[in-house]
Amino acid sequence: MKKLLLILLLPFILFSKERIITLSPAVNEIIFALGMGDEIVANTDYALFPEASKKLPKVGGYFSPNIEKILFYNPSLVVMQDNNTALDKKLKRLNIKTKIIKIDKLVSIKKAILDLGKLLNKEKEAKKIVKDINLSLQAIQNIVKNKKILIVFGRSDDLSRGVFVAGQNLYYDEIINKSNNINALQSTRKGQPILNMENIIASQPDIVLLLARHENNNLSDKALIDAWKKLPIPASKDNAIFINPHIYAGIPSDRLILFLKDFKEILEKYKSIKFIKKINLD
Repeated sequence: MKKLLLILLLPFILFSKERIITLSPAVNEIIFALGMGDEIVANTDYALFPEASKKLPKVGGYFSPNIEKILFYNPSLVVMQDNNTALDKKLKRLNIKTKIIKIDKLVSIKKAILDLGKLLNKEKEAKKIVKDINLSLQAIQNIVKNKKILIVFGRSDDLSRGVFVAGQNLYYDEIINKSNNINALQSTRKGQPILNMENIIASQPDIVLLLARHENNNLSDKALIDAWKKLPIPASKDNAIFINPHIYAGIPSDRLILFLKDFKEILEKYKSIKFIKKINLD
């Protein structure tokens, strides 16, 4: 009788779905990329990709997820970044399975993808994503070398108020280094340091990459670039100020591959600019 019952229940055991709640856009995107999007029952307010993410119930923001809403959706797994450790402890006390991932460096992004692949029985898919990231990193190497690159966050033409830039402890710095170039900001300050006008000029970047989304901002790309062209820096002299307006440029998920493709195109454009300039000088 027990064997018969097990046989009858086996299909349900094998094919029972997870009930996943994702508490960051990056986590949400990775799980969708692994082919498990239909098992996400709720996510964070800021999970906007893929399109199906927008239709899912929301349980709050990065730092303020609503625990009552989380419990309402009866999750079998809650996946979050390492800034949610307090919530993680609360959920564990309620016997809810959790998974914390870290995604600040390239190695941690790839590890997060592989760990989630293993956890969700999607190891083949996870390995494919990581392989594609590695190939994309190889593709940006030696297009140009030893150039100072400044990566800036936000959309403002008032540079006197300071700008947020990529420091040494983020994966953007690693991407610059992997391409055999140099982060124009050399600092021990963590996160996204603010540079004032004087520090921007002192960094003397050859290339400025503005991660500047268009949402809720009427400032045109031309106005944004013109503000940087006024600065006495090599990037303004060479017209090497570039804008990446895509949301994925700021999300360390599987779509890092798209950002790396964009970064490669920028390096190629810069190489072309310098080549044309050299011909004109000759």
